[in-house]
Amino acid sequence: MPRHVGIILDGNRRFARQQNVDLTIGHEIGARRIDEVLDWCFDAGIKVVTIFAFSTENFSRSKREVAKIMELAQERFEAVARSEVVHRHRVRVRAIGRLSLLPPEVLAAIRAAEQVTAQYDRFQLNVAIGYGGRAEIVDAVRRIAQKVKDGQIEPREIRDSTIEDHLYTAGIADPDLVIRTSGEERLSGFLLWQSAYSELYFADVFWPEIRKIDFWRALRTLQLRERRFGK
Repeated sequence: MPRHVGIILDGNRRFARQQNVDLTIGHEIGARRIDEVLDWCFDAGIKVVTIFAFSTENFSRSKREVAKIMELAQERFEAVARSEVVHRHRVRVRAIGRLSLLPPEVLAAIRAAEQVTAQYDRFQLNVAIGYGGRAEIVDAVRRIAQKVKDGQIEPREIRDSTIEDHLYTAGIADPDLVIRTSGEERLSGFLLWQSAYSELYFADVFWPEIRKIDFWRALRTLQLRERRFGK
């Protein structure tokens, strides 16, 4: 069983078009699926789950759609405080990304969710929001460069571990498995550094329609693979 699973929640908009409903309805249904899928993960003993909810590139979508997604994000983070799934499994919640890009009310909801779950240590949920894999690496390099400038680090001392220690996910094991829904077969900037040796599984189902059997197939695929990490 993987220790860390990353999930790219893709297909809300195409699901909405397929059902001939407004795009925002697709996002609403997709948001409601998150608790159920997390329950599957934590029941399976997966210690860390990272979900890709909203990328830096997604800000270029229409103002109406972005506003709706931000509204849903605020609602979901506020719901963490009363989430039966989160408290039953003692899940620590964290948001990762360029959080300064988010509206103040969303950021406040994030901070509240992080605070109310800060003492939990059985499982961890990372929500990538306002996130981009390249942006994460750029931000890490900037922090390292500042430390070099300040004389805290010598350039020759920089290692893989130095970069890892300055990523948003510092201290978290790399994902064993990355699942993407909707049938698209790409990472779209999700955990670019961390997923170098992750196993990838692409489910041909839109996120709002994901079933438990789809999830178990992804886990089964991982278990059938031999992971060599380049050796």
